[in-house]
Amino acid sequence: MPIKIANSLPARAVLESENIFVMTEYRALHQDIRPLRLAMLNLMPTKIVTETQILRCLSNTPLQIEVDLIQTSSYTSTHTPEDHLLTFYKTFDEIRGNKYDGFIITGAPVEKMAFEDVDYWAELCSIMDWTRTNVHSTLHICWGAQAALYHHYGIPKYLLPEKISGVFGHRVLKPRENLFRGFDDVFRAPHSRHTETRADDVRANPELTVLAESDEAGLYIAEARQGRQIFVMGHSEYDADTLKSEYFRDLGKGMDPHIPSHYFTDDDPMKPPVVSWRSHGQLLYTNWLNHYVYQTTPYDLARM
Repeated sequence: MPIKIANSLPARAVLESENIFVMTEYRALHQDIRPLRLAMLNLMPTKIVTETQILRCLSNTPLQIEVDLIQTSSYTSTHTPEDHLLTFYKTFDEIRGNKYDGFIITGAPVEKMAFEDVDYWAELCSIMDWTRTNVHSTLHICWGAQAALYHHYGIPKYLLPEKISGVFGHRVLKPRENLFRGFDDVFRAPHSRHTETRADDVRANPELTVLAESDEAGLYIAEARQGRQIFVMGHSEYDADTLKSEYFRDLGKGMDPHIPSHYFTDDDPMKPPVVSWRSHGQLLYTNWLNHYVYQTTPYDLARM
C-alpha cells in the first residue's frame, strides 16, 4: 500500500524520484473505499489447483476482494467434480451484465492446437471482447496471454522444437513501470509450455510494450492500453512442486521429458525443488491489484 504523507513534505519529491509510491493527504481524504470486484476465467482442467494457486497470490494484500469464478459453457471440464463447478462457478452468460475492477484469464493445455480449433474459442473471443468494455484491467496468463495477443492484435504463436520447462531469469526492461515496484533488476519465474509468442512480434505492434523477457525463455510480460491489458507468459503462481508433478506425470506416460531447468537441487529430479520465484510472483500480483486495479479503477463501476 502507498505511504500517505503531507502534500508539501520535502521527502515527497525524493521518494517519487525513487519510484516509491506515495499518496498525498489530499488524495487520501478524497478516496472512497469499497471491495474490489474480480473474476477469474479458469480454463485449466484441474480447476481446484489453479484457483487455489491464484487466489493465494491475490490474498496477500490488505485490500478487500470479491472474486467470481467463471467457466466456459461451451466446454465443461471433466477433471473437476461437477458439484464443485455447480457450487462455485458461474458461466459467462450469468455475469456478462456485470462490470469488474479486474479479470484473470488463465492458461489452458491446448497450446499445440490452432486457436480456432479449440472447442470454446468462439466463446472465449466473446469474453475477451467483453473485457475491453466491462473490465478495468485484465491479466492474461500463459496460453490465455497467447490467445489474447492473437485475438486482439493478430500476434501469432509458434511451436517450440521442445517443451520449455523450468525456472528462468528475466530482465526488467521498464523499471519505472508500476508492475515492477520492488522488483530486482533480474527475477526468476517458472515456464511450462510447448509454444511461444515472440518478443519481436510484440515490439512490431505500436499498441504493445514488452516489459520483461528472458534470454532462455523469451518474452515474459507485455502490456497494452496503459495496463488495461497485461500478458504474462509464465506461471508466477506455481506451487513449489508443480513443475515436479508435471515432469513425473509425463515420465509416467512413457514420454521423455527434459528435466525442468534451474529447478531441482543440483538438477537432480530425485532431490527437492528450489523455490526461487515466490517473492517476485507474489509481488507481481500485489502490484497488479494495487496499481492497475485499486488505484485507477472508478469507484462507480457503471462509469467504466
